[in-house]
Order: sequence, then C-alpha cells, then structure tokens
Amino acid sequence: MGDATSRNQQDKESAMHLTFIGKDPGSNPTGSPTVYRTDRGSWVVQGWVVTDPEALASMSIPEGETAVEIPDRMLQFFGQGAGDLDR
Repeated sequence: MGDATSRNQQDKESAMHLTFIGKDPGSNPTGSPTVYRTDRGSWVVQGWVVTDPEALASMSIPEGETAVEIPDRMLQFFGQGAGDLDR
C-alpha cells in the first residue's frame, strides 16, 4: 500500500483530526496558505493550486494527489507541531 490511492482508501476508515499550526502571515486572512498537523503522523498543507501545464508536466502526480504552492515564508511552521514525529 504505497501509492496515494491506497493511502486514501486506508485513511477513509477513520476520521482525520487536524491541529492548526499556522497561516501565511503575508496573505489575506480569508484565503491564506495554512499548515496543519494530523493525528496520523503527517501534514496537511492548504495552498494555491498549481495549474501551470509545464510545471505539472514536470511532476509525476499519481491519482489521488495534487500539487499546491506555498510561499517560502511558510517553512517556519514545519518545525512547530513536529514534536510527536516518529524518528
């Protein structure tokens, strides 16, 4: 079960619980890129949907996944909420 479709099917069995980590401090408050930590040992990133055909063609995006863009200033949030990461 390594592909995104299998992961999504497996995860549908239980509800995902999100913990808000941070919003982009440089964006409008109603549509900001946002970072969440899940109870599954993963991250959820809200960002701008990548629609550029050349960029999408350069990636191998499997069914069940998509690409979003976030600004560099969002990287500060990935250190927060990571204390429970498996090492």
